[in-house]
Amino acid sequence: MVTISNGPGLQVSVPVNLYKLIIIQSSVQSEAVPNKRKLIDILNYFNKIDIMDNDKALLIIADSERDSNMYYATGFPAPDPFVFIRKGNEKIMITSDLELDRAKSESKADKVLSLSQYERIARKKGNNSACLIEIVAIALGEMNIKQLQIPANFSVEYADFLRKNGFRLEVKQEPFFDSREVKNEAEIGHIVKTLRNTEHALEKAIDFIRKSKIKDGFLFSTRNSQITSESVRQLINVELMKRGCAAKHTIVSCGEQSCVPHNTGSGPLRANESIIFDVFPKDEQTGYYSDISRTIVKGKASRSLKKMYKAVASAQELVFNSAGNDTNGDIIHRKVMKHLTSLGFKTGKMKGKMQGFFHGTGHGVGLDVHEPPRISKTKCTLKTGNVVTVEPGLYYPGIGGVRLEDMILITDEGCTNLTKSPKVLEV
Repeated sequence: MVTISNGPGLQVSVPVNLYKLIIIQSSVQSEAVPNKRKLIDILNYFNKIDIMDNDKALLIIADSERDSNMYYATGFPAPDPFVFIRKGNEKIMITSDLELDRAKSESKADKVLSLSQYERIARKKGNNSACLIEIVAIALGEMNIKQLQIPANFSVEYADFLRKNGFRLEVKQEPFFDSREVKNEAEIGHIVKTLRNTEHALEKAIDFIRKSKIKDGFLFSTRNSQITSESVRQLINVELMKRGCAAKHTIVSCGEQSCVPHNTGSGPLRANESIIFDVFPKDEQTGYYSDISRTIVKGKASRSLKKMYKAVASAQELVFNSAGNDTNGDIIHRKVMKHLTSLGFKTGKMKGKMQGFFHGTGHGVGLDVHEPPRISKTKCTLKTGNVVTVEPGLYYPGIGGVRLEDMILITDEGCTNLTKSPKVLEV
């Protein structure tokens, strides 16, 4: 490792091979020493191509529709499992003949190979019905690869087979690709696009409730049909679908249900009670998520709900003013907990139920809706280019729940709130 120092504000340790590339890049641009911004840009660039030790090849076996690491590695959407191998800086895919031509034209792989060619090799060796992992072992042997890094969700069956056949495996915990945490300009653009579509759908739902009528404590549409969690969730999901996004587990929870953070909500919506929306769809084209929460009351919010809402909003502001490059997510989380406690909102098990603020302050968003880094009890350091949520909440049975969630981009100067949706309690 080489430590690069650029004044008191910047000190970075990088692998020797990466250091050499930085020096080359700097000399090409006639800079004896890269300035801070240039250094960060160069580091981000080389981080994005995931320079690693050449003796540690990477192996993923998965479908890219459900496995975000596979999609990140290949940029190739496919519903069935295929193989990704990285040897040095070469990215190799092995697919069925069905996907071969599409993978060659659409994927980010440097080389796309056919499973059938290794099936033929297997048959020559007397194995006429080679399974996928046997084919992978043959391919790895042909590539002279014996040491591999695999993701934490790698099949135990596959790992056992490879180890029994002399391969050395190292399990790498998430993030499997460290570069996933730091979003580049294109990735930020994808996230913001999804976010704007999410905000559109959410505002449609809130406006629908704003225009509703109150009858006997329940909400009814202008057409006199009773409004339920299910009907509002459908409205949101359909609006998202129209805009090329897919949503699962959209939360529209009311009253006591809103006291359970991940209760999706069911049944009629009631007046004068908190309604929590939590919407986190994926853009079908890019694969990138967004995540936003709002709390509203149709009618009059109780004094207690108003106090909770004000406290949660102030906790958000605390994070907005604290988060930035090289700040500690766990320290920010503790600050939020201390802040809410100082305002009189206790957290813990009361009458057999968890109450107060008992979840993390935020989490990374990208190709997964929940990914590192996290603003929580887990130790982590926020870096320029991270996109994370800020979602403090308070939950008290008998009163209701309140959660507000925005998405922020970590910058050198602090953070930028990417979310534009207004925050209004009473509608």
